[in-house]
Formats: sequence, structure tokens, C-alpha cells
Amino acid sequence: CSVDNRKTLGAALARSSILYAGNDKWCLDPRVVLLANTKTQYSIQIQDVDVYDEGPYTCSVQTDNHPKTSRVHLIVQVSPKITEISSDISINEGGNVSLTCIATGRPDPTITWRHISPKAVGFISEDEYLEITGITREQSGEYECSASNDVAAPVVQRVKVTVNYPPYISDAKSTGVPVGQKGVLLCEASAVPSADFQWYKDDKRLAEGQKGLKVENKAFFSRLTFFNVSEQDYGNYTCVASNQLGNTNASMILYG
Repeated sequence: CSVDNRKTLGAALARSSILYAGNDKWCLDPRVVLLANTKTQYSIQIQDVDVYDEGPYTCSVQTDNHPKTSRVHLIVQVSPKITEISSDISINEGGNVSLTCIATGRPDPTITWRHISPKAVGFISEDEYLEITGITREQSGEYECSASNDVAAPVVQRVKVTVNYPPYISDAKSTGVPVGQKGVLLCEASAVPSADFQWYKDDKRLAEGQKGLKVENKAFFSRLTFFNVSEQDYGNYTCVASNQLGNTNASMILYG
């Protein structure tokens, strides 16, 4: 606080506790230090401020005439911190999802949820709780919680939401290959978890390692290769894609 040369004694008070009286320290807190005690200024410093230091502070100056008092209210600002957030979740398509993000700070931080996956369509929620009813496969991916209060840069954390769904065959085309040439039938399927593939010719399952054939299964497709196509290879083939949520199939023809 500012004083004039009529000052005889200065005292700084926090709430009801005297911190300093003149040059004499009355409080035991080592963070509180006297910065200046001159004819024009009387000031203290509180180091490593925390929220418990918030409140009214009074500077009283005894002059030749009467005491002069000035008051200031210390507001402690605290950068945001996310203290609780949902764990990664796996759910079947059509289910309901509830995500939670709790943050502290002063002033209270604003919570924003954002779907950051490439297929997202501006999915934003300004609330601690994000509710998704009847979730679809397009809503799978990462969700980002951001906590901000303009005291410091926003803090962010992410939650991964995996949406499980049964296989869907997206590509299965018939192929024409001359006798004696190499032929390939391809079956592509989308599924979470990834689909298991099986091949059938008519009603007979084709086994890996069968003479003249190779079955190559990957996460999203299966490839049936004929190294030397014969007349007996021509016919109808069925690709079956399955996971624990269901199965689907598609037929294609290898012809000459």
C-alpha cells in the first residue's frame, strides 16, 4: 500500500491475522516476506501462492491524525487440471455410451468434448458428460476432452471408443481367367473385431494348402489364388466372413 511521510507504523493483515507490524513479522508462514517499509510504501510478498491465500487483505497505517486503511481482495487463479476421465471403451453398435471428464481449476474450467476421428461430423459437446445413444460404427474413434479457463493453455486427454459390428462384405467380384493362367478371387470385408474368412466351392470348404490353391487371410480381406487354372476350377465360389457378432457371405464365379 502507498503511504506518506506522516506514517509512524504500518501493518498488513490477512483476514483476522496480522502478518507484519512495521518491520516485525507476526506470522510463522515462511512464504510471507516484507518487501518495503519506507516513507511512501509498505508492502509484503506471498511466495508460492495457493488457493488458501485467497481472501481480503488489509493495510493499516497509523498517521499523526488518524489511522488510514486500504483493503484488497486476493483472487487466486489455478490452471485447469483433468482429475478424472473415462477409460477406453469397447461397445457393440447400437449401444449407449457415457463418457466423463472432470476437471478442477479457478475459475472453473469449461469442458469440451470433440470427436477427432477423420469420419467425424463436428461432434462437439460442452459438458462434463458426453452421452451417445445408439452409437454407430461411424462414431468410433478417439474423443478428446479439453479443459480451459484462460489461466493457462487448455489441457486435453483422449478416450478411445471402439464400436464392434458384424462383417459387411464390400467387394467380391467374379473373375475370368484362361486355362493354365494364374487366377485370383478377392473378398473384402469390414468388421470389428476383424472377420475370419472361409472359402467354399459349391458346398465344399477349401482348405489352406490344398494343391494348386493358396488362401491368404488378412484383417480386411481374403485372397484365393489359383496358380494354374484348370477346367475343374471353374464354378461358383462363396466367401464367408464372420466374427462373434455375426456372419455374411458373397458368391462369385471363376470362369474361362
